[in-house]
Formats: sequence, C-alpha cells, structure tokens
Amino acid sequence: MCKVIAVTNRRLCQGDFLDRIRLLCHAGIDQVILREKDLPQAEYEKLAERVLEVCQNTSVLCLLHQHIETAKKLRCFQIHLPVPELLAHQEAIENFARVGTSVHSLEQLEIAEKCHADYVLFGHVFPTDCKKGMPARGTQALQDICQRATMPVYAIGGIAPENASKAIEAGACGVCVMSWGMQAEEKQIEEFVRQCHEKKGWSKDIVS
Repeated sequence: MCKVIAVTNRRLCQGDFLDRIRLLCHAGIDQVILREKDLPQAEYEKLAERVLEVCQNTSVLCLLHQHIETAKKLRCFQIHLPVPELLAHQEAIENFARVGTSVHSLEQLEIAEKCHADYVLFGHVFPTDCKKGMPARGTQALQDICQRATMPVYAIGGIAPENASKAIEAGACGVCVMSWGMQAEEKQIEEFVRQCHEKKGWSKDIVS
C-alpha cells in the first residue's frame, strides 16, 4: 500500500499544534516528520517530547528532523536529515533504526544511497506556497528518481487529494503532506489516507 507521511509546519497549522498532531494520528497517517527547523534546539526538544508522546499513544511512527542529539536524548532512533548532514554524521547515526533524507536530483540520490538512507523524499513535485517563485520539478523528474532509486521514494511538495495519484503513478511508494495536512479536516484526511492505502506501494518499504 502507499503510505502517507505528515511533515509538520506549525506556522501553517489551524488551531493548536498538538491537537493537529492528534488529529493526523487519529486519521490514520503512517508517519510524522517533526520538521520545525526554525526552532532552537532547546525549544525543539520540548516540542519533540510532547509530539513523541502523542505519536506513541497512537502507534504512529515519529521521525525527528536534524537534531541528532535531541533524538538520542529522547530515545527516538528515527531521524530525517538534509543530505549535507547525512554525509557529515554517518558515525553518529549508525545505530539509528530509520534514517531518511530529502533529495532534489539524481546526484543527491546517489549520495543518499552511498550513505545507506532507508528512504528519500523527492520534491517539490507540484507548485506550493512553501516554495513560492520556485518551479515545481514535476512528475517526470519524480519518475526518473523512482526508476533509479534502490530505496522507497516519497513525493513531497504541493501534495493534495487531487494530485496524489499522479505522484503514485510516477512510481512513488507514498506521499508527504505539509500545508494540506496542517489544515484539512479529519474526515478529509481519513478519506485521503484510505485512498492512498488502497493503491499499491513499493514492497521493499518494510515499515508498517
């Protein structure tokens, strides 16, 4: 089945942020990546502790973003790192259970593979306000990445119910929602997750 990952952005969130995390988890999303990269480490740690508790209570996998030491302190051994940090911190993350990164080219995909990333996000596939003024990479570029990748590829960037199927048809094993995920109603997310789960995903993605 195709999986759905929620990438957080509290600035886009309608209502209380932790309530939004609970809503996403109850709606059936598969994973949360706690991005919030503008927060200093101390503030990120406080937020991460609370988000991890919500996710653990609903059996949803939560990956922290960038803050390796925070992940270790909170015993969260799933992390998402930008490519430069993935390269720089191979030794520090060697015992992590799941490590992912975001790529924007075939060259970056090769780096991710050499660093033994468990999955990659590729984008931005469709136009999005989060990347104003930057042209979308499109489904052909996504297809090229999926055909070359030796690990699961998740599409990100402007993903919503009306275009998710195009990303999946291009070869993505799942999709990531940010803006839409931070604002949609629970029933809308439930239906979106259901439709994605009904589509065939990449069998090599072992995380349930």
